[in-house]
Amino acid sequence: MTLRVALLIAILGLTTNRQAQAQMPAAIENPAIDMEGHLRVAAEAAKHRQSRRLTEDAFLSMMREEGTVVLDARSRDKYEELHVAGAINLPFPDITVASLDRLLPDKNVRVLIYCNNNFVNAEKSFPSKISRSSLNVSTYITLYDYGYRNIYELGPLLDARTTRIPFEGTAKASLADEPQQTARPGQRTQP
Repeated sequence: MTLRVALLIAILGLTTNRQAQAQMPAAIENPAIDMEGHLRVAAEAAKHRQSRRLTEDAFLSMMREEGTVVLDARSRDKYEELHVAGAINLPFPDITVASLDRLLPDKNVRVLIYCNNNFVNAEKSFPSKISRSSLNVSTYITLYDYGYRNIYELGPLLDARTTRIPFEGTAKASLADEPQQTARPGQRTQP
């Protein structure tokens, strides 16, 4: 490539970039959306979460203790198919000040969470997400942001057919029929 061609490409690139920037509005204000605040809370919640990830045994023990709430933030359909026994369902898009005040009025209540990415061999009920978009991450940050601090998260990836964590739901009987998975489908760290 000649120097003239390279220079022409660079000038065209700068011009195109400036035109694109000129077409974009300056800042779109919306006091109901705060990305910077979310990122600050997410970093704070991540530190809080480090000591609150539970083994299967610890999750089982805590879920049996009086006053503990197991929260399933998956969709209503997936919850009805298969969920941890005794869990309450509040789908993530439905988490609001009002819904939390109704379901979890005491911000000191112990809340255990789990998500699709905690179980393998039940892909229909627990479809996988990419790891950094797992529902546990979003749910933990959101509960923390709403003022809950007694949150614990199921940590490991467990086989839904062999875990000692009990399930309920319409798909419970068909768990044994699920195809064996050697790897988590869709489990990726890169999109």
